[in-house]
Amino acid sequence: MGKSIIIILSFSVINSFQIFSQQTLLDDFESTEGWKIYKSDGVESSISLAKGLNGKAIKFDYDFTKGSGYGGIQKIIPLDLPGNYKFTFFLRAESPNNNLEFKLLDKSGENVWWVNNRNYEFPAEWTKVTIKKRHIEFAWGPKEDKNLKRIDKLEFTIASFNGGKGSIYIDELRFEQILPEGLPPKEPILFSSNNSNQFLHNLIDGNIKTAWQSSKNDSDFIQIDFQQAREFGGFTIDWSERAFPKSFDISFSDDGKSWLKILSLSNTSGQRSYVRLKEAETRFAKIALHNSNNQKGFSINELKILDPGYSSDLNRFFINITKDFPRGYFPRYFYEEASYWNVIGVNSDVKEALINEDGMIEVDKARFSIEPMLYINHEPITWNDVEKENSLEENYLPIPIVNWKKDDLTLEIKSFAEGETNKNSVLYSNYKIKNNGSKAAEGKFLLLIRPFQVNPYYQWLNLPGGVSTISKIKINDNSLIVDDKVIYSSPEFDSAFVFRFEDGNILNLLTDNRGSLNSEVEDQFKLANGVVVYDYILKPGEEKLVYLAIPFYKANNFSENLDEGIIEQKLKKTIDFWKSKVNLVKFNLPASADKIINTYKSNLAYILINRDKFGIQPGSRSYERSWIRDGSLTSSALLKAGIVEEVKEFINWYSDYQYENGKLPCVVDTRGPDPVPENDSHGEYLFLLKQYYNFTKDSSLLADKNEIVKKTVDYIQSLVSQRSTDHYKSGNDSVRAYYGIMPESISHEGYSAKPMHSYWDNFFTMKGLKDATEIQKILGEKESYERIKKVRDIFKENLYNSIDLAMKSRKIDYIPGCVELGDFDVTSTTNALTPCI
Repeated sequence: MGKSIIIILSFSVINSFQIFSQQTLLDDFESTEGWKIYKSDGVESSISLAKGLNGKAIKFDYDFTKGSGYGGIQKIIPLDLPGNYKFTFFLRAESPNNNLEFKLLDKSGENVWWVNNRNYEFPAEWTKVTIKKRHIEFAWGPKEDKNLKRIDKLEFTIASFNGGKGSIYIDELRFEQILPEGLPPKEPILFSSNNSNQFLHNLIDGNIKTAWQSSKNDSDFIQIDFQQAREFGGFTIDWSERAFPKSFDISFSDDGKSWLKILSLSNTSGQRSYVRLKEAETRFAKIALHNSNNQKGFSINELKILDPGYSSDLNRFFINITKDFPRGYFPRYFYEEASYWNVIGVNSDVKEALINEDGMIEVDKARFSIEPMLYINHEPITWNDVEKENSLEENYLPIPIVNWKKDDLTLEIKSFAEGETNKNSVLYSNYKIKNNGSKAAEGKFLLLIRPFQVNPYYQWLNLPGGVSTISKIKINDNSLIVDDKVIYSSPEFDSAFVFRFEDGNILNLLTDNRGSLNSEVEDQFKLANGVVVYDYILKPGEEKLVYLAIPFYKANNFSENLDEGIIEQKLKKTIDFWKSKVNLVKFNLPASADKIINTYKSNLAYILINRDKFGIQPGSRSYERSWIRDGSLTSSALLKAGIVEEVKEFINWYSDYQYENGKLPCVVDTRGPDPVPENDSHGEYLFLLKQYYNFTKDSSLLADKNEIVKKTVDYIQSLVSQRSTDHYKSGNDSVRAYYGIMPESISHEGYSAKPMHSYWDNFFTMKGLKDATEIQKILGEKESYERIKKVRDIFKENLYNSIDLAMKSRKIDYIPGCVELGDFDVTSTTNALTPCI
């Protein structure tokens, strides 16, 4: 039996009656008493009272003046936590999408548990928010026992995702003990209308071969009484292909009398329907059936009530759906396997595509993908059914190639990007099907357009991977319009189909010849699908070529001919460009070193592709941010490779983000500078400037940035002064180990649970002060030279004393990663120490 997929993004009905125990009102927000504001640098915020749901509500205003940062409110609310519980509050806002964080802190304030709603779409009207125990995760802190048993403080935080400014209103914060999770639910009671109650038990007997048959009327319903309020994740419904509804509705009720319609769906196709009801909770549910396909009533083989975890998020939902289909019908990561990928783009463009090891191409950041597939002997051939090989053009250029082999047939997928940076760059994808056998080969080549990223779901930092969105697809003669993207094809495809996700799975619909006759489709759940089909009949040794062009930017001016000659010219131009960029240094090594050299050259190209305008970045998706740490060391690598101009652009761009007090941000992205202190950043910036001079001898850039250099040194002094007091100077060995060094930070990822006095910070500071001193000498700034030289020498003496005292007090014979722990960490000592001191 085929399977279709029907989705509702989110719904929650909270029953009004008591489930387990009395609710506790933690705050009715009739005053702001007890609530304190906290915020990062570059954020303005305030609290006041406003009209609430009932009475007054607290209003939190924020403004990310620098683009990034966070701000929130905190109150002391001591609370012992039972085995299972939930918090509820009402929320409305006038705000762009940003992160909404609900935090719980212990008495120390160092251990934090949270629910982090990234890129949260704030409701304009009062909306009840429910946070249950299972939603809360340990965020950070030194505590070894991560189980949350008691809290002392509660926080609401807005962290920048898109930046901007807004107002958040909160009312009626409550706490409630609820029934433990894992209790077996009561057996639901089912009944129907129109004398259709016979064989209702067949719906939930776990046997797909038994069925419920309605009366022959053109409407009917199935009502479910859970016998108590029950939380669940939705339904799967296995329709009979002979008698299914053309549309159906789902409604909820607390009392079986007053009903609220939750979802309406149409044009089912007799396949399995997956109905996602995220966080749904109700006593009664009703499935109303309309318009039988055969006008003789309805038949359902099985109705399954899904656990809440089945639908907890869209990626988990599809992971569960994937289990019901043959391997290869969905991207590899939905099988909970690692999915490896490569980046495609032009130098410094803000847009990049991805291609994975199976030949699936994501056309832009967090957008849809194009997946190749073959039909041979009327059977779908997916990535799981072929031999695969991955390579690069000439073994090192950033033009990825994926090769499929199935018997005597091969498919080559080659992708590259070409065009003017940040203006009219275009993604090209070339497909070559070749018959290597001695007999003619006939079949179909398919390209599936689906709302899945190449970036896998387990990549979640900054830009979550996995499921994406497609709202609309329209078919033209030789192109598809997918939301605001256009896919141009040469030659014209032989056929094309578009589907809403509720219509069914693409492969089942194609196999059953149920493709939509519509030339365009709009999906209410933003999960539309499309497929283009190319027929082929190949003689022995013959090839079929398919070219796609997907402009990264608005395509209304795109009018290029996509014949083979034009595409090959574009490819040659791209090859020549990358050769000119990464071959400035010549190697005289034996052939056995070719793999190392090729890897080196490829990574130079990837550095430039991952650049967004002037910002050097370690990645294109989750790590699409410009850390000065990565940027300075990456710039050093580029300079050694003879790549200079891009480094100068990075220096000029990053310099503009220095704060008035001399602080240099640890990272900058499209929102602006991040205010989180990482105390290695100042030394890394100074190191970068000196590195640029070392390779270019361009003292004019040093002169232009010298005021920034001096302010940076002043700021370093202000940080060091925090640990230069009498308390640290006159204490015992373990206390004196902190004297005269940089204060604690989380620059080292190993100390993200709690800021530490990391020697990583101090080694970079030492190197920065040495380079700042040399810069003054180069520029002939005698007075500044003597001043900064003195700062350098005092810091060096204090740093060495700190290391000696830390080793002595900890009774260790190695340089520790930080003062507090006496830990051995080669990353933060040996690797950082060698280039920096």
